[in-house]
Amino acid sequence: MINRLKRNIGVNFRDPQTAEIRFWAPEAKCVELKLTNALYPLEKKEFGYWELETDVLKPGSRYNFVINEDTTVPDPASLIQPEGVHGVSEAFNVNAFEWTDQSWKNPALEHYLLYELHTGTFTQEGTFKGIIARLDYLLELGITAIEIMPVSQFPGERNWGYDGVFPFAVQYSYGAAAGLQQLVNACHEKGLAVILDVVYNHVGPEGNYFGLSGPYFTDKYHTPWGSAINYDDAWSDGVRDYFIENVLMWFRDFHIDALRLDAVHAIKDLGVKHLLLQMRQEVDRLMEVTKRRHYLIVESDLNDNKFINPVAEKGYGMDAQWIDEFHHALRVTAGEPAQGYYADFKGIEHLEKAYRDAYVYDGIYSPQRLRTFGGTAEGNPGRQFVVFSQNHDQVGNRMLGERTSELVSYEMQKLMAGAVLCSPFLPMLFMGEEWGETHPFQFFTSHGDPALIEAVRKGRKEEFKDFHTGEDAPDPQSEDTFLKSKLQWDLQQEEGHKQLLEFYKTMIALRKQYACLNNTNRNQLIVSSNVLTNCLTLRRWEQEVQVLCLMNFSNKIQDVTIPDDKPHWKKILDSAAPQWKGPVAAPSSVDALQSLPLQPQSILIYTNKYA
Repeated sequence: MINRLKRNIGVNFRDPQTAEIRFWAPEAKCVELKLTNALYPLEKKEFGYWELETDVLKPGSRYNFVINEDTTVPDPASLIQPEGVHGVSEAFNVNAFEWTDQSWKNPALEHYLLYELHTGTFTQEGTFKGIIARLDYLLELGITAIEIMPVSQFPGERNWGYDGVFPFAVQYSYGAAAGLQQLVNACHEKGLAVILDVVYNHVGPEGNYFGLSGPYFTDKYHTPWGSAINYDDAWSDGVRDYFIENVLMWFRDFHIDALRLDAVHAIKDLGVKHLLLQMRQEVDRLMEVTKRRHYLIVESDLNDNKFINPVAEKGYGMDAQWIDEFHHALRVTAGEPAQGYYADFKGIEHLEKAYRDAYVYDGIYSPQRLRTFGGTAEGNPGRQFVVFSQNHDQVGNRMLGERTSELVSYEMQKLMAGAVLCSPFLPMLFMGEEWGETHPFQFFTSHGDPALIEAVRKGRKEEFKDFHTGEDAPDPQSEDTFLKSKLQWDLQQEEGHKQLLEFYKTMIALRKQYACLNNTNRNQLIVSSNVLTNCLTLRRWEQEVQVLCLMNFSNKIQDVTIPDDKPHWKKILDSAAPQWKGPVAAPSSVDALQSLPLQPQSILIYTNKYA
């Protein structure tokens, strides 16, 4: 069995003087290590691997591999690409960093309160150091886990990260491998967990040299990005091992707490043991030895709980998943036109169903898909679902990249935040939403291939050709598109923005304070909605303590009736109160069966037990 307690591919250092090299090229006749003008042959081993142990390669050395004496390639398992995706690789001793997080314990998943950020636009610096400088702010906000969009090396210095072509190499302009280790260590010292977004369903187009090394792709399946990654065809063992090594490296060598696996429904694998199941088993073995806890969170649009069910129940054992359907139902309820991928959602009826059932389409007919879709999530606790009112996809995939702050009213922003933070799921914020950031988050690239640049431009224009807004889609390649997407931290001090930020802090603090808000038990919940008034009532409890969340998504005052099973209720949050720039405060206490005017686009929370 392979020793997973160390890296087994690429360049690794047994000690500072001795490099162990393992390169996968199963169809090659010879492989050589290239250092400046010198070549060093690797020895052929089993299963397509080539190996070399040498003292000529040191940390910081620049190197390439030469295949069959005529094809020079960078290291597919490179840790640093100092000259970008087309340049040489740089040897890096991943074990040299001096960690100080020995006392860190990854929290239970139900205590995660996530904050998604993009390294390049989160701060003006656009680096890991820039994030470190803002960690105290995130702690004050109440965040417990940051989720970092992909950092694997991509072309240029501007990219969302999903065009990465070196899964092991950390983006050089962000701070490279050492910079990421410093960030994770700093987060742990302050009590923050770190989730890293990774992409195992495709590889970006520019700088993609995988095909020169070996059969990393197969023509058995085709994806939106071309030929699928070879997870179940000839020579697929080496490919599967490559990505499993990647998972384990992030956990073991970078101390990452959780991975978010992008679009796992696009992973094509019909083998007996699915790639995700194999990853789960390998991570479990690692945790048994290290005693550190790590989570695997997936993005999937299949509404199939096979992905998140335990291995013992024939599932893949993923710990949690993103759930877009809560977002879609919430957005339509808040006034988003029911068109495009929102066309399947009936607003507040489906928001009620999302609170109760997690999956909206759980075996019912989908008018957009023209077929019955999805399965039930019965038995899956709320901690297995990540919900949000916006994220990088839902903002950045709009033509102009408008955030919620530009699409809905000030009052609706507070209501949508409350709807997410009162849910029995894991809540996630998208960077800047908490102060109503007005800069867009647009799709941006910095490719070097002129043909690819033009293809991406045309693709974006074609995607939005039916949107008659009078504006053109922003040029992804323009640096201005990137700069316009950076957060404006000074907005926090401006009128309206500072009150919204305080509202978020208060709402997050309430979720942490009240066990009935921070538990993820989906059985301790009653939800009902009224289509005519566009109002929703959510009741949650823990032992004798209840909270009553009243939400009015309409533009009018609506009368709601307080339930009759508890005699007295005290207000703990009122988004319509003047302190949050609302129109008028609701009564501080109410009685059973009392009729109450609920302000337009507001959330009102009462509890039956209070100090």
